[in-house]
Amino acid sequence: MSVHRNYVRSLYRRALYTSLDWYPNRLYWRPIALQIRAEFEANRGESSPVRVQHLLRETEDALEEYRHPLPYKYMTAPGGTKYERNKWFEDNMT
Repeated sequence: MSVHRNYVRSLYRRALYTSLDWYPNRLYWRPIALQIRAEFEANRGESSPVRVQHLLRETEDALEEYRHPLPYKYMTAPGGTKYERNKWFEDNMT
C-alpha cells in the first residue's frame, strides 16, 4: 500500500474522530460522517499532484480549525471521568 494512500486514510480517520468530538451521539454524528465521506470520495480520482497537495493542505487546516478544545473521551479510558475510579478498592481487595 502506498504512503499516500495511508496518509489519506489517516486524514480521513482523523476527520471522523474530530467530528465525533463535536457530536458524541452517533445519531447526530452519522450525517456528518457521511458528509465527510462524500467529500473524500468526490476528490478520490484527482490526478494532479499540485491539486492533491492543495486538497491535503486544506483538509489539515480544516482539522486544525475544528479541533475541539475539550475532546470527548470515553469515561473509562485514560483521562475519562471514571478512569481508575475504584483503583484503591481494587488494589486492596486482592
